[in-house]
Amino acid sequence: MSISLGTLTFLPALESQGLLAQTVFNTLTTLYEADRIGVAEIDASLSDTAAFCEHYKIEAHKAANCVILEAKRAERNWLAACVVLASTRADINGIARRALDARKVSFAPMERTVSESLMEYGAITPVGLPNGWSILIDSAVAEAPYVIIGSGIRKSKLAIPGSVLASLPNAQIIPGLGRTAL
Repeated sequence: MSISLGTLTFLPALESQGLLAQTVFNTLTTLYEADRIGVAEIDASLSDTAAFCEHYKIEAHKAANCVILEAKRAERNWLAACVVLASTRADINGIARRALDARKVSFAPMERTVSESLMEYGAITPVGLPNGWSILIDSAVAEAPYVIIGSGIRKSKLAIPGSVLASLPNAQIIPGLGRTAL
């Protein structure tokens, strides 16, 4: 399995453990279609989506962002992931809040995100998140043949079929979660 997207060539992820966060690698070993997932090494200073897409000639609608949300209702406080195409913005306070049945939703603090996900900030991916976390995935991501997303570490990216992301435990496919960026 070798996929070329933009100027990158993605090699089989399971054969490149050093390019993945440990929790991501562990999860990939359990996925039915793991052989369809690729990884490519990148310049870690270009991990942020806009810089990455520009440098590696990736169209924003072929990349996905995974943001971690902190949700609250009464005394309960929990984390969840939200995955949208890079060409859109997540509807955090509307659709995501309702899907999580939360009173309030905001971006999770960086320190909490990193310590609980066991991934590097700026490279978070829904693959390998803790079992109890909800994963909200925009339907456009789930329908994509491949999206490029973080690998858990800043020096690489995954190329993964949207259908594989949609099959992750706790994944919910939500139409309209990603709103066209202004």
